[in-house]
Amino acid sequence: MRADALVLFGATGDLARKKLFPAVYHLAAARQLGVPVVGVAVSDWDDTRLRAYATEAVKTAEGGHADGPALDELAGGLAMVSGDYRDRFTFAALAERLAELGAARPVYYLAIPPGLFPVVVQGLSQAGLSRGTRVVVEKPFGRDLASARELNRVLHEVFPERSIFRIDHYLGKEPVENLLVFRFANAFLEPIWNRRYVASVQITMAEDFGVEGRGGFYDSVGAIRDVIQNHLLQVVALLAMEPPVDAEPDSLRDEKVKVLKAMRPADPARLVRGQYDGYHGEPGVAPGSATETFAALRLEIGSWRRAGVPFFVRAGKGPDGHRVRGRRPAARPAAPAVLPGRLPAPPQRPALPPRRRRRGHGVRAGQGARAAAGQPPGRPGRGLRAGLRRPPAGLPAAAGRRPGGQPGPVRPPGRRRARLAGHPAPPRPARPGPRLPARVVGAGRGGRGDGRPWRVARPAAGRA
Repeated sequence: MRADALVLFGATGDLARKKLFPAVYHLAAARQLGVPVVGVAVSDWDDTRLRAYATEAVKTAEGGHADGPALDELAGGLAMVSGDYRDRFTFAALAERLAELGAARPVYYLAIPPGLFPVVVQGLSQAGLSRGTRVVVEKPFGRDLASARELNRVLHEVFPERSIFRIDHYLGKEPVENLLVFRFANAFLEPIWNRRYVASVQITMAEDFGVEGRGGFYDSVGAIRDVIQNHLLQVVALLAMEPPVDAEPDSLRDEKVKVLKAMRPADPARLVRGQYDGYHGEPGVAPGSATETFAALRLEIGSWRRAGVPFFVRAGKGPDGHRVRGRRPAARPAAPAVLPGRLPAPPQRPALPPRRRRRGHGVRAGQGARAAAGQPPGRPGRGLRAGLRRPPAGLPAAAGRRPGGQPGPVRPPGRRRARLAGHPAPPRPARPGPRLPARVVGAGRGGRGDGRPWRVARPAAGRA
């Protein structure tokens, strides 16, 4: 059932400015929005300020080329609700605003820190705003395994699984979506995208800006939780996965899960963490904070195709790019070592020594005819042997010649060889049925060998 409103929690934040408002604008430009957008945030803003904020965000994202009617539709449908997420009056004000707009089935988008997910979900439930609605949860989904499981439990207490959408907005970027085309629609690349030809894969997510007012949030997560364990692991999975069986989302997810299962735990000794200069001076950052703004680690995938190919993943502040180092393939690729919990690699077949032939064995095509014609034989032991025989002792020299004097291969005994040798040919077996009158319709000397014309039977006139 189609939603009748979109509620953005964290509407004044960085994610809403950079990603959400431009995305909603594109929906309006494609005439696919058609619902009001309600922003909820702690900031004490009104509708006018939120509309100006969203308009500026869209113009910045579009480079000043925004479509006027679509932008007016987005700005005209914006409404603002301010308040603390832990205050029940905030959700009561949200319920009143939705009632004014006539919305009963909104979609809630939680663009807020993960620590506030349970607070907002429980507040929606207590205000009676969860029935028949859906919720979208942004990354990071918890801080660790225990917190992720607890968050799942809280969500399932309020929403059924079919109404919960866990998303990673990074997968919506066009370069990330193009990785599937880069992998599986590139006939030149796919055959060499394996451990024999690839020495290493390097993935770098470089940003040329700081936390930009998100110091309080970023200081609680860091580079590893913010981008590596979600954005970049998704990129690793896209680069290392096998082709999905079809284009369904579940099939794509299954292949990614196989990659993550084959990935060995990261070695802390191969992890580098750091901070950019001036991080401690950012608003909201705790004094003496050890939260990393740069991280680099090495990952190993123990699958048959990727064994021995390290994946170097980096994220932080600084320009760089994606790099793949190639290497010359070995004459025979070495089998990977026995992988933990998997069957050992099959043994390599030993190379057999070249087969030696004894001189004098084998007769080349046409060699018997040369011997029968008195011509010098070819090089012995170098030709084909299957199906070739030496001519019998009593066969004259013409036996090995084709009509026209050209030497030919010796054939096994039959009607043709007996006829060429001057002996009577064995009688043909009698054919049942009447013999039709025939006349000569063509002549030729290339196939019979005796110079007589061909006779082809053709039914006489009046006979079917």
